[in-house]
Amino acid sequence: MKKLYPQVPFRSKEPDAHPNPWVTRSLDVVYDNPWIRVSHREVSNPSGGAGIYGVVHFKNIAIGIVPLDQDGYTWLVGQYRYTLNRYSWEIPEGGCPQGSDMLESAKRELQEETGLIAKEWIPLMEMHTSNSVTDEYGVAFIARDLSQGQAMPEETEELQIRRIPFQEALEMVLNGEITDALSAMAIYKTAIWMQKGLI
Repeated sequence: MKKLYPQVPFRSKEPDAHPNPWVTRSLDVVYDNPWIRVSHREVSNPSGGAGIYGVVHFKNIAIGIVPLDQDGYTWLVGQYRYTLNRYSWEIPEGGCPQGSDMLESAKRELQEETGLIAKEWIPLMEMHTSNSVTDEYGVAFIARDLSQGQAMPEETEELQIRRIPFQEALEMVLNGEITDALSAMAIYKTAIWMQKGLI
């Protein structure tokens, strides 16, 4: 089976060649907790006019995993999302503290939420979830060559786990049953790689 790995690793350190047209005049932290920091900024916009910006800084990297077994099945995790006031089906996800190893965090999250252990890991994608208000950065992996272990969800997680055909997960994205951004993007890109015969 053909394998595809990105030519550029996650979080390339190459400098951005585009000059920043924004000028930050002042920065005040208005809220801070272990997961996010919210700041209010007085700025000069690209036209030179005065303005304000609110920025939500995420202290963790968002991690998502698309598990794929040899029969073409994947796993989804269901939980009630407090911020949305609704139930959400998603790929296994979690957070990686800034500066920590993203792959090791992905391995931990996959096992914690589903009990799965994977021998093969393929970097799938990077994304910024809502770059007009937040710097949240996310990555996703495909996990293969799976074996079943014991799930160890956190006390804040009341999870349902579903093993379904990958095509059914794709249909859930297409019909709006899956709305989580990282899940939708990761499932879409996995489907494209499958269509191209890359995985």
